[in-house]
Amino acid sequence: MSHLLSKSRYIRGLQCERALWLDAHCPSLARYTREQMHRFDVGREFEYAFKAQFENGIDISKELGRRVDDYPTLTSEMLRRSGEIVLFEAGFLCEDVLVLADVVVKRADGTLDIYEVKSGTALSDTYRNDAQIQYYVVSHCYDVNTFSIVYNDQGFKTVDLTADLQLSMAEVAANIKQMKSIVLTMEEPCTPTGVHCLQPYSCPYQHHCRQGTRQLALF
Repeated sequence: MSHLLSKSRYIRGLQCERALWLDAHCPSLARYTREQMHRFDVGREFEYAFKAQFENGIDISKELGRRVDDYPTLTSEMLRRSGEIVLFEAGFLCEDVLVLADVVVKRADGTLDIYEVKSGTALSDTYRNDAQIQYYVVSHCYDVNTFSIVYNDQGFKTVDLTADLQLSMAEVAANIKQMKSIVLTMEEPCTPTGVHCLQPYSCPYQHHCRQGTRQLALF
């Protein structure tokens, strides 16, 4: 692989270093409940509905499928085309971090408007963290005009977070450095289980971690 971190791994790492390591080294251990899978499906449907507003959008994932490490190259080729263009699942790579942006609109002046689509009904801290890692990577590759979160407020609610994201760059850089060091180590961290296994998301590696000896009474 050409990348060490992805958007999902970054979010995982903010929740738990052990989960981040497992996601990088032992992803087959992940177990998702039916409820979690249903939420994924709902999220995809909401995202598809938003994308349907862009009639001429080009879906990078339809071209490349699971070959995610090829996404940045094709994205770059597409963005070099003259005039305005809309891309779905555009790939960007910087500092061994790969992110895929839901909707990228290249404006006539060459700058990008980016939309990250979430099916939740409120602008959560996790959504902001998601936007921060994406903005960090994309803005190191291209000039970003705006970066917005789209969530479900009885329809599509769009919130421009660009100004806030510009202030998060140093924090994200420090997080990336720490997380890459975790991914590159050969030993699984000994993080004990606890409340963090459930917040902000129920961790898919709980069953694995509970098999160890360093567990809190909660479990």
